[in-house]
Amino acid sequence: MTREEAYYNTLNAIAKMQWNMAMILEAKAFEAEKVRNWLCMHVTTDSIPDHASNLSTSLKIHEQNVELLESLTKLCQGMNRSMKTILAPAGDEEEGGLTGLLDGFGGSSSDG
Repeated sequence: MTREEAYYNTLNAIAKMQWNMAMILEAKAFEAEKVRNWLCMHVTTDSIPDHASNLSTSLKIHEQNVELLESLTKLCQGMNRSMKTILAPAGDEEEGGLTGLLDGFGGSSSDG
């Protein structure tokens, strides 16, 4: 396997991971909408009279979503580092990683 093929396979895997993350976020958005509707109907001043307990209940409900978003953010940062390494490696200024391959697809920054 050549370097270009390895880069292509890596970028393909990153694209699949991003697709899966988009599907996760779409499902979480749908779930969050259902939770919002449920909260609007059921969490009222009659059901939870104390403001502190109302706030803690809301935080418990949304804690899982916050953890998921933090995890996905860390995953995206790692993928961005991988893509930067592939597309413009530090010690490979002449080849430019995949930037040489992408020149034919409008990837060149010297279009003028």
